[in-house]
Amino acid sequence: MNWAEAVRGRLVESRSAATPGAVAAALRAEERALGDAEVLSLAREVRADLVGAGPLEPLLRDPSVTDVLVNGPDEVWVESRGMLLRTGVRFADDREVRRLAQRLAAAAGRRLDDAAPYVDARLPGGVRLHAVLAPVAPGGTCLSLRSPRGRAFTLPELVEAGSVCRAGAELLAALVRARLAFLVTGGTGTGKTTLLSCLLGLASPAERLLLVEDSAELRPDHPHVVRLEARPPNIEGAGGVTLHDLVRQALRMRPDRLVVGEVRGGEAVELLNALNTGHEGGCGTLHANAPEDVPARLEALGCAAGLTREALHSQLAAALDVVVHLDRQGPLRRVSQIAVLLRAPSGLVEAHPAVRLTPSGLSFAPAAGPLLTRLGWAPPEAAHRADRPERAA
Repeated sequence: MNWAEAVRGRLVESRSAATPGAVAAALRAEERALGDAEVLSLAREVRADLVGAGPLEPLLRDPSVTDVLVNGPDEVWVESRGMLLRTGVRFADDREVRRLAQRLAAAAGRRLDDAAPYVDARLPGGVRLHAVLAPVAPGGTCLSLRSPRGRAFTLPELVEAGSVCRAGAELLAALVRARLAFLVTGGTGTGKTTLLSCLLGLASPAERLLLVEDSAELRPDHPHVVRLEARPPNIEGAGGVTLHDLVRQALRMRPDRLVVGEVRGGEAVELLNALNTGHEGGCGTLHANAPEDVPARLEALGCAAGLTREALHSQLAAALDVVVHLDRQGPLRRVSQIAVLLRAPSGLVEAHPAVRLTPSGLSFAPAAGPLLTRLGWAPPEAAHRADRPERAA
């Protein structure tokens, strides 16, 4: 028997919400002798199918799972402790996957159908949703769910996990204390948001943090956080609010630190403008393969927003100080390099390696001198013994 369909019909007839009690009552009304344990088990299963993530719900409840990935009805994967693992979860057919994706999209207030075959949204509980329907996804509906972490990592926890060495953690803390403007960079899935949340938690409790995000993912452990979240346009194409709009609004809300969760469009220009008007300590994340690519990435975003190359580099030279870069080696995400942004004789800004971070300590490049002076930070003696400064090219 399809318990979900039967219960759904009874709830519709009685115009009841899918609360645990209403679901249990509808199950008992099916006129079959059910024990209390069986009713509770079926109620959880049916309610997950009606208002939760269906067969994916147990995977999302697993605290070790960060991502649930559906590549069609017969292929469900999870990322657990940094490793991709295939699960035994199956859907009856692609129609069942499609229905689940559309229901989750509707719960996020988004449209998902043949006219709008993909969606990127945040569910009420904080889970990040991305879905693509066939025929855009020829193998069947693809569904990606990312579970939010309940709280931000602390620097000691990142050290314990091997994401940053102890001396590197002290250097990052000094970076926040000095209120330098910085970008956290790296590829997809390298932990940019995780690191930025951690660093924002180190800001003084007396500071007011304004977070501007496309989808709220930053979770800094800080007493004074104000969040602004972008909104897509409705079916008629009206009512959209972009990151570009929100950055401009945030500047009017007395921020001590302006944070753009992910710089990927015209908001790059507004962020640079903001950081050039006395808003120290601003930061954000940016997709980049290496710190040296950051000026070119920002140049492309700025020129697409109408800024000339020369104007963009002039803004960049005065606005941003440091790039903190992460990479991923298997399941391990780690801070690998800190670079400083310096203006070349040509007038263009370049990213110069300053400090390389290894599991054993720090390695210093020529650009480290100005950075350490600005931070007022001296490396621990152990870092000097473990690493030798890199020679100038």
